[in-house]
Amino acid sequence: MQATVMRPVEIDGFVTFTLAILLLFIGKGLTARIGWLRRYSVPEPVVGGMFCAAVVCLLYYGFDVRVDFTLEARDTLLLYFFAAIGLNSDVKMLGHGGKALVVLIVLASSFMFLQNLVGMAVAGAFGMDARAGLMVGSISLTGGVGTTMAWTPHFVEQLGIAGAGEIGLAANMIGMIAACVIGGPVAGYLMRRHRLQPSHDAGLEIGALHEDEFSKRIDYHGVLLAMLWLNLTLMLGHGVSALIASTGLNLPQFVGCLMAGIALRTMGNLFRPNGGRLWNWQSMQPGVALISDVSLGIFLTMALMGLQLWVLQPMLGFIGTAMVLQILLVIVFTVLVVFRWMGRDYEAAVVCAGFGGISLGSTATAIANMSAVTREYGNAPRAFIVVPLVCGFFIDLVNALVIGSMAG
Repeated sequence: MQATVMRPVEIDGFVTFTLAILLLFIGKGLTARIGWLRRYSVPEPVVGGMFCAAVVCLLYYGFDVRVDFTLEARDTLLLYFFAAIGLNSDVKMLGHGGKALVVLIVLASSFMFLQNLVGMAVAGAFGMDARAGLMVGSISLTGGVGTTMAWTPHFVEQLGIAGAGEIGLAANMIGMIAACVIGGPVAGYLMRRHRLQPSHDAGLEIGALHEDEFSKRIDYHGVLLAMLWLNLTLMLGHGVSALIASTGLNLPQFVGCLMAGIALRTMGNLFRPNGGRLWNWQSMQPGVALISDVSLGIFLTMALMGLQLWVLQPMLGFIGTAMVLQILLVIVFTVLVVFRWMGRDYEAAVVCAGFGGISLGSTATAIANMSAVTREYGNAPRAFIVVPLVCGFFIDLVNALVIGSMAG
């Protein structure tokens, strides 16, 4: 009997990008029509992206067709998103969020040790080198794909752990999906349980309230200014990233864009506090928020539609056990510890929505979860200062030290 030959189907970058836009519309449509998706603040890009991932998985198993998307645009969209977060960050706000920033760094750093201990315990229980458990710990979950790929050669070549990269990537896939799913429901539970009052402030850091989504007004000049300064931020961000890399630190490229955006916003406020022809924050802020929202939505859609769920099959026992425990640990830690220490208010609930992204998925996932909650209940400016700084800069530094000390 002749073996079935897998038929690869390559989708080029332009078609992939266009399909991602369509899937985002599908996600928005389903979220608007299915009450529980909106009630639990499931991000719209997650709905569209996972719909595509499920269809691709069905084609793989049912029709022996492997669909590969070209995803170069995804990384550029992430840079635009963090450039916008940087431009939107007024350093004056750090004074208001200073204590919260320190507290969240301590909480996230402490959680990484718990995360790694759970992963190492499960690896030992499955008869594996306990250090393989780090690949289902802070390497893949807190660190993400970039950290996973950066540490894979050390685990394979120095520690002799075969398949370390595949384990880490599979854990990251599950973690990112779980982070997208649990963020909104956790925040919703906390708001109901503690009778928190939402802000109903329509001046969101990203996007607009659901009811204002089609009525938010922007102007041509403001959008043009937003495009100019976002591009300048990306250009400066590449230089900052190169400077960081020259010191030997291995940080994601979006960190440079985040820092560049903060620097440009600070200089603009310093030299043109009342605005000018080429710098007018009040005019360009709606355009920056719009571009940020679109970039995040398409990025997350592309990240999820590109998931190849079938790669999980050979390692389902170990990875499944580890991830169930990790997800439960995140939920319990978020509800009982993070919410309490972040202030037990609406801002704390929004931070909790993002903590799953910090500890299970990615910075973009954290912001997407927070954005989904604030679009329903109103702005949380402190959360949008604290979480990106913790995710995008401090956590990567701390994670490198934690991994180094526990990997041996």
